[in-house]
Amino acid sequence: MLKAFLIFAVMVIGANAAQAQERSYGRSMVVTPYGIVATSYVQASQAGARILEQGGSAIDAGIAANAVLGVTEPMMNGIGGDLFAIYWEEKTGKLYGLNASGWAPKALTIDYLQAKHITKMPQRGINSVTVPGAVDGWTKLHDRFGKLRWSQLFQPAIFYAEHGFAVPEMDHEYWNGAVHGLMEYPESVRVYLPGNKAPDTGEIFSNPDLARTLTIIAKEGEHAFYKGAIAEAILKTSAELRGTMTADDLSQYSAEWVEPISTKYRDWTVYELPPNGDGMAALEMLNIMENSAPSPDGPASPAELHTRIEAMKLAYADVTAYDGDPKFGSIPVTELLSKPYAAKRAAAIDPDKANCEVAPGALGRSDTTYLSVVDREGNILSLIQSNYEDFGSDVTVKGMGFALQDRGGLFSLDAKSPNALAGHKRPFHTIIPAFMEYGYEHIGFGIMGGMNQPLAHAQFVSNIVDYHMNIQAALEEARFTVSPKLGCNIVIESRVPAESLTRLRGMGHVLDVRKEYSAAMGRGQAVLHDSTTKINYGASEPRADGAAVPETPRMPESTAKQ
Repeated sequence: MLKAFLIFAVMVIGANAAQAQERSYGRSMVVTPYGIVATSYVQASQAGARILEQGGSAIDAGIAANAVLGVTEPMMNGIGGDLFAIYWEEKTGKLYGLNASGWAPKALTIDYLQAKHITKMPQRGINSVTVPGAVDGWTKLHDRFGKLRWSQLFQPAIFYAEHGFAVPEMDHEYWNGAVHGLMEYPESVRVYLPGNKAPDTGEIFSNPDLARTLTIIAKEGEHAFYKGAIAEAILKTSAELRGTMTADDLSQYSAEWVEPISTKYRDWTVYELPPNGDGMAALEMLNIMENSAPSPDGPASPAELHTRIEAMKLAYADVTAYDGDPKFGSIPVTELLSKPYAAKRAAAIDPDKANCEVAPGALGRSDTTYLSVVDREGNILSLIQSNYEDFGSDVTVKGMGFALQDRGGLFSLDAKSPNALAGHKRPFHTIIPAFMEYGYEHIGFGIMGGMNQPLAHAQFVSNIVDYHMNIQAALEEARFTVSPKLGCNIVIESRVPAESLTRLRGMGHVLDVRKEYSAAMGRGQAVLHDSTTKINYGASEPRADGAAVPETPRMPESTAKQ
């Protein structure tokens, strides 16, 4: 009897095991007919979801979440930084692009720096500061697509700035790495280094100055930032550090609506924003990859990885050579994204050997925040916002509680470069939101991290299109990224099979193998709207501390007796 029972139990267990799902990724997607907010910080996602529950649009939720991220990830982003966004409107199927990157002060020129015997573009300090575009970007998005009151959007961020938040582990690591630069500026030490050190994981950090600043913005709008009390504080801070920014530099600035650029990868259309961003590198990389069939052995096979790596090198060489502010010169976007040009570039790839002479642009590390939102109507916001490097320039605006970006550090002092420094010119930008669609599926996605972004976008797209992954699996899949050593040097995750790593080394790739989920690969989010079923999907990858958080529907009051 006992033996018969044991045999039966084994059969039941075996049947259940056979029915259990086997998969190569960790998290499940969030699936709901309601809205979803996906960010790199759980409480920011919750704040955005709450705005959706209050009747807000995807834009409203994105602004609220972004404002919280500026409080809780101050090294990554904030009102002292820039912003880019792509917005897809479900009812019309129209795509909108917004470039809210700031320009250099009028007097910050190559001649000005050379007169000070500065021969390389400053990477920190006041001469790396460009006009912050984020607040004007929020304003233009809200004016066109917002539903809730402007002031309502900032309440969560004001709360966290005033009452504090518990510092998450990745924030602590980034914060700790920025201490040296912040120590050069007393105001930065006062605001961001309590006790002259980065706050520990779990320590409550508050920023009452930023709470007051956000309250001013909530009440007075962008006028306060570009012409009012906040502008005055920015100018005073700049003047004390002998910077060049003037009232006109701030008051004359305006973000711009732009037409996204695109390419067709297999059956999917992939969209990025045009220069001065480097989204065209992602599209060119996909065009080059399209000249090879996907490897039947999967995305982590040596053949697939080799193709992706070599395509990346070619695309990055082009974007480094040709990208810049199109208002100051012609950028050959059409030619670079043409299929014949991609075929010609793809022909330069040796399937058995790494090319060490086609180097990607060495433009440094970037600390950035990306978020994506889909609301219950299916509208999608793909938004990226950044200070560039951790805490930007390291300069904190006196009495206002936020750091100024160092995006000017990406200018060139070579007068012949399309990215040469000039007054009221926007620098080359690494931060890029993205969008892709095929039939009834529409995906807003982004993967932050400096020059990592175009190649990470291309890997994500290929994972979906070529290997039929869902958005969560596509984000989690092991990735490679560009190395600051350039040449044949590649940074890659250890989850790539050992056999693939060995084969890649045999081709001449020099591999820097990192841990299983390395933040060097960027930190991504994605949302998908199915326009047939009206179901939304959200994903947030494990390389960050965030989550895709769904909107909670309004529940009818219970009639049951208490």
